[in-house]
Amino acid sequence: MNAMIAHARDYLERERLQPDLNRAARATVAFMGPLLAAHWWQLPVEASFAALAAQNIAIIDVRGSYPLRFSLMLVMTAVLAGATWLGSITSTDLPLALCAVVLLMLAGGLWRHLSTEYGPSLAISSVLLFLIALAHRDTALIASRHFLAVLAGGLWGVLVQVALWPFRAQHPMRRTVADSWLALSDLLAAMAPDEAAGADQRHRLIAERQTLLRTALDQASTAIAAATAGRTRPHLRQLDELNYVAARLATRLVAFNSSLETLMERPDFPALAPSIEPVLTSLTNTTRTIALTVVSRQPSHLAASEVRLLRLGNLLQALQDRVVSQTRHAADGTQLQLVLHQIGTLLPAAGQALRATVERAGEHAAFSLELFDLKTWTLRPLASALNLQWRPDSTLLRFIARATVLQLIGVAVFKYFDLARGYWLPLTTLVVLQPDYGATRLRAVQRVLGTLGGSLAASFLLWLSLPSAVLLAALAATMFGFAFWLKRNYPVAVFFITLFVVLITEVSSKVTIAFTLERLAATAAGGLLALLAAQLFWPVWERQRFPALLATALRANRDFLRVVGDRIATGGSYDPTAIASKRAAEIANSMVFSSLQRMSGDPKNQQEDLEKAASLANGNQCLTRSLTVVALHLSPGQPLQRPELASFIRTAGETVEALTTAAETTPADKARFATLRASLDELSLPAPARTASPLEHSVYSQFARCSTELSAMLLAAG
Repeated sequence: MNAMIAHARDYLERERLQPDLNRAARATVAFMGPLLAAHWWQLPVEASFAALAAQNIAIIDVRGSYPLRFSLMLVMTAVLAGATWLGSITSTDLPLALCAVVLLMLAGGLWRHLSTEYGPSLAISSVLLFLIALAHRDTALIASRHFLAVLAGGLWGVLVQVALWPFRAQHPMRRTVADSWLALSDLLAAMAPDEAAGADQRHRLIAERQTLLRTALDQASTAIAAATAGRTRPHLRQLDELNYVAARLATRLVAFNSSLETLMERPDFPALAPSIEPVLTSLTNTTRTIALTVVSRQPSHLAASEVRLLRLGNLLQALQDRVVSQTRHAADGTQLQLVLHQIGTLLPAAGQALRATVERAGEHAAFSLELFDLKTWTLRPLASALNLQWRPDSTLLRFIARATVLQLIGVAVFKYFDLARGYWLPLTTLVVLQPDYGATRLRAVQRVLGTLGGSLAASFLLWLSLPSAVLLAALAATMFGFAFWLKRNYPVAVFFITLFVVLITEVSSKVTIAFTLERLAATAAGGLLALLAAQLFWPVWERQRFPALLATALRANRDFLRVVGDRIATGGSYDPTAIASKRAAEIANSMVFSSLQRMSGDPKNQQEDLEKAASLANGNQCLTRSLTVVALHLSPGQPLQRPELASFIRTAGETVEALTTAAETTPADKARFATLRASLDELSLPAPARTASPLEHSVYSQFARCSTELSAMLLAAG
């Protein structure tokens, strides 16, 4: 029994801040509240409107300061109520209904422009309530009742959200910094060598995690800077310092991965791999414990963090000694040892910065210091509050135009033919349609599969006469499943929402086979319409955007190379200018890989030279990583003015410039490429002596890797 209690306690400790569980609990409570109230007290309101409004408000993971959260939810409630009223008063007049569709779609585009975090959900939920109100007959007479029901339901959803704030040990700015450390832990988890996954999958996962980490760090810095503008707040200054430590650690971890990949090419690496695994596991657990401590402010979590930091320092030292011994003082082993030493020197600063953020740090009590693995606690990065730029993105404008056309078609069909539940058609097109074709195709397949699976499962319910209490319990369970899986697995979420629709229909009327077939037909038709619209109506093919993004990334690397070369020649340090150059290159690389991912989902005839593009993108990212390793070893006052290094920097710069020109114009200058390849092959970058400085080891080994990468990129581009 004690073992079961201890296991349950550990599980709850790991999962208690899991956003999926919180979201599912909020959505279930919010939805069932109006239904149960209307059922028990016979309230003269449309319970479904109130329940849907409450669920759509409560399911949102609202971030930022508490006044901002409260204001956002009130505004969203007002928008939902207004959309419902608009659907009610236009339900009996098709031309007016179509005008209302255009107005609502334009408003949805505005919400998406203002906030990528909350805008899409607000746009979809407002259209959902509008379409349901539009499907009711003679609702113009009771438009005010529907309006009040949605308003009351939305306020109930706000109350569900607000009621948790006093009990959740969370401050908005603390959540931002915790996101940085969680993103750091996710990157570390991706770095673990995994022969089963393969090198390509590992590289892709690391690139994705680096993008999320940069996003989290930037958003945390921006949020703290905005909160401290013109004011002195010690606790925010402490959080900013902790976020800065995370950024410094992230830079060294990128260098660690580059050195690790070099070491993985050695034939004797399998003998060293078991020694690296505990260090990566300890780093992952330590960063996640720090994130948990930042949010919870609990002395027990601080104590666990300090134990983990101490243990990590010992593991790092042990690994340094083993790497040097196993590699027999080889250059690649020495380089990894130096990076591990740099990581170790940051641990005391991380501990001090973390302790400064915990008000009860000096509290003494009996805490359990058993260190279990933290593998599941994750949070999404904080999104910026609002996008106040006046110029909208052209891709968003095309998307809104496509979505508006589809909604007009869908509403015209279901109103003209007087389909009882015809709103499923326009609603499916809105949910499935995404800004790019690849994402639309994926969402359409997921939607159809989830609906088909849910419909087959629900068909067994057609012959069951469920008691009222069982029916309500099943409604709560399916709503919980939908909200829990919404961000984890979309087809599973659709499966649960399909079951939910069948059950909630059973509340008011008997479900028949016709009901199931009607929903399947509407889902299939809506998905097909969305696919056709994404391909035929003002399509945005990623291959048209990719060359400019690749050229930007190449230029960013060229600038980073020049800065690093200047620091090497003059004995400069890894100063803010060099840091800014590195970050610009990393951000540009992340945009390139996002573009490649979108391109892979486009039709085959729009994927011309996809493999070539991916090869260039990966080569450019490898250049960034190698230059980062060199930048971290820059030693102030120790210039390296050697002709072979100057020759490499000059030739590499010319090569990147030629690749940039080729990315923007076709065809490529093959003669120029051949000349540059010959120049790269003639470069002599011999390994320095063992007594050479760490900077020399780093420069010669990484520049040699860069020469190979550049030559391969010339071959790919030609």
